[in-house]
Order: sequence, then structure tokens, then C-alpha cells
Amino acid sequence: MTFSICAHETYEDEDGEEHDRFGVAVTTRLPGVGTLCPFVSENGAVATQSLVNVDLGRMGIEYIDDGLAVEDALEALLNADDGASNRQLHGVDREGTFTFSGDDCKPWFGHTSGDGYTVAGNLLTGASVIEATAEAYETTRDGDEPLAKRLIDALAAGQDEGGDKREELRVQSAAVLVETTESYELEPFYNDLRVDASLEPLVDMAETYDLALEGYEKTLEKYADAYEEDDIDASN
Repeated sequence: MTFSICAHETYEDEDGEEHDRFGVAVTTRLPGVGTLCPFVSENGAVATQSLVNVDLGRMGIEYIDDGLAVEDALEALLNADDGASNRQLHGVDREGTFTFSGDDCKPWFGHTSGDGYTVAGNLLTGASVIEATAEAYETTRDGDEPLAKRLIDALAAGQDEGGDKREELRVQSAAVLVETTESYELEPFYNDLRVDASLEPLVDMAETYDLALEGYEKTLEKYADAYEEDDIDASN
């Protein structure tokens, strides 16, 4: 019922210090996908979908945070899940990737992976949805735009190829989550966005991202001193 992308990147901040960032973006032809599918921390990213088992995502991130490799963490959870044949589960950590699509997922379903990313989907119009999502991410991964924006754009590329095939379900949703090891005085608003019910969730998500970015920049401009000194009286 969904297609999604998980990604890991390393980068340098303005001081030349190396950091890791992880992100998940997901969309589906049902409301509220952001409450079910995407899970992320500063150590990994996981998406759980098809016949959703939220515990696979929640516990997968917990296991990764405890030091398990993503493939070991997610494989162990699937081995203990009686409904594994109905699941799709994929994710990344600092060292590797994991992808799984159960045999009882509804067609078209499938997954792919590359250097530091995974993509998976089910009930899609075809394999080109996954391929376009992956290609769009790969094309922009070395760009200057924030990861959240690039993940939204990657899903939009998949949507342009047909996306979720259930056209009779008009009400759709999308979500993006990003975590990083970099510390901020104010966490970027655009790293945690959801469109819970929309006829065009990725269009709305792109607009929401633009507004969140504008709001973040304006907030820093007005309140940077206050956040730095932890004192509202220091605001401009």
C-alpha cells in the first residue's frame, strides 16, 4: 500500500566536522502514513509497510540504537513475526542496508538498494516507481539541498511513474523524518513533516517543506541570540 525510501549520508558541517544523517520518506493511498511506517534515529532509518507491523519499525530502530547491524536487527524481528510473508521491511545504518518483501505482498511489489539507501513498495503500478525513486535520489545525493527535500523529490519522481495503483482511494498521505548527529541550537522544522490527508500529498509536502524552511530561517534570524543564550530576553 506504500512506497518509501530510507537513506544514510555522511557530511561535513561548517566547521569541517564529519556527521551522519538518516532519513525516511513515505507515501501511500491511505491517511496518516506518518504514524505507521517511518522510523529514524541518529543511528539508522527503517520503513515498515505492506500489512504494517509497527513493532518492526519501532523495535528495529531500538535494536540499531543498541548496536545491532541493520541486517541482523531486522532479520531477527522478521524471524519472530508469524506474519512476515505479508510484510515489507527495509532500512539502513552506518555500515549497510537491508531489504525484505514477503511473498504474500500484493503486486506489484519489490525493492532495491544502493550505496547507503533502500527503496521498497507494494500495490504499485510497476517496477518503474521504485526505479525512478532510486534514480532521483542518486542524482541529487551530492547536492546542497537538505536531505528532507531530496527525499520528498525522490518520492515525487516515483509518483510521476504511477505510484500506488489504487486510484479509487482518493485520500492519501506522506511523511518525511530526518535525524542527524549534528547539534543545533534549534532543530530544523523541515526534518519532521507530515501530510496526513490530502488528494495530492507530495505536492502538499513540497509546499509544506518550503514553508517550514522559510519559517526556520526567519526564526533563526529573529531569535538566534535567544536560543544561543537560552534566554528569551536576548531575542532581537
